[in-house]
Amino acid sequence: MIASMSLHPWNEALWRRLTAERDKLPHALLLHGPAGVGKKALALELARWLLCGRPGAAGACGECRSCLWLGQGSHPDFRLIEPEAEAAGQGAGKGGRLITVEQVRQVVDFLALSAHQGGWRAVLLSPAESLGPSAANALLKTLEEPPPKTLFILVSHQPRRLLPTVLSRCRKVGVALPEPGAALAWLQGQGLAGAQALLAEAGGAPLLALDYADPERQARRRRFLQALAQPGRTDLSALAGEYQNRVAEAWGWLNRWLCDLILARSCGRVRYFHDQADALRELAGRLDWPGLWAVHKGVQADGRWLHHPLNGQLLLESWLIRYAELEEVRR
Repeated sequence: MIASMSLHPWNEALWRRLTAERDKLPHALLLHGPAGVGKKALALELARWLLCGRPGAAGACGECRSCLWLGQGSHPDFRLIEPEAEAAGQGAGKGGRLITVEQVRQVVDFLALSAHQGGWRAVLLSPAESLGPSAANALLKTLEEPPPKTLFILVSHQPRRLLPTVLSRCRKVGVALPEPGAALAWLQGQGLAGAQALLAEAGGAPLLALDYADPERQARRRRFLQALAQPGRTDLSALAGEYQNRVAEAWGWLNRWLCDLILARSCGRVRYFHDQADALRELAGRLDWPGLWAVHKGVQADGRWLHHPLNGQLLLESWLIRYAELEEVRR
């Protein structure tokens, strides 16, 4: 079932631009930008509006047969393609990170049939970087020469991971971060406590900030940051074991923490962890400065391994050891 989604206010101007000329839409749109800015919601609203029997300037009517079908997740002229584990609500476990060749073949078969209502059809792929090379190649011919009145909408947080041949067949549309004041006002309107700190940690992405407010995540964050603030007093092997099934989450915290340490040391401010500013400034003065830059660069580069089936505990432990050694070198 696809829930009805109202457009996020910061994307309204982009919505008006994209829907200004219905009959001049390209065959493929690539909506790209940071995670947490509402790209998928925008894509779904575009598909809803395109398939609607009575579309208006404000979007789909929400009441026609097409809108009801889409809301129920049963529209015969729409396909939402996601990595299989995500689509099943199982998270991003091993083997569930890619859109498969079989999923793409099902899309090709779907487009080989006539449209159920004789009008538009829409295919939404999210995130598009989940297309493996084989799946992307299987999609290329259809993406290049789709049937009439067919719109592909690709949503991507990391467009550089897409094959150049896929990129070249899409009209690229950037979806930017909202202005900080607008994002903060929207979060406060959602009743989010500590919205400013959460928005800072999320790099200005309001939907990420909402996710970050989850109480269980907040507890994991506190535990991990406490360990980073006292690297010499932490059993790093035990910490890595504790977070071995959440390596991507731990990598995100460590990467942001290292960035904040560099900022605290160089200009006395922090970007992500405002609630940890004093601890970061104090710690930054004790760490080896050239080594801090090197560790940050290495951890960033190692981000490419997050989607590989490696031993999570060993990977995380290696980062934490390199980080803890910064204080020892300084001494």
